[in-house]
Amino acid sequence: MKSIERRFNNITEKKPFWSSFICFAEAVKGQRFTQPILHRWFQKLVQKDDYAQSDKRTLLRHLDCLSNPSRTTEIKDKIDR
Repeated sequence: MKSIERRFNNITEKKPFWSSFICFAEAVKGQRFTQPILHRWFQKLVQKDDYAQSDKRTLLRHLDCLSNPSRTTEIKDKIDR
């Protein structure tokens, strides 16, 4: 079982009332997955009725930002010292 799938399954067990998209977003948050990995597992794990097909590209961009947060605060802290 892959790490996204394992994390997703753990979250869905703990939070049964959350949608599959929210569980997926929580599973990838801060984990630094690549775009192809995110897209592949999004297709496999997120139910199609949890999002509008027209919003898919925007949602995937948002998931990429969740998974790979910018590191500007670390750089800014080093500059401020």
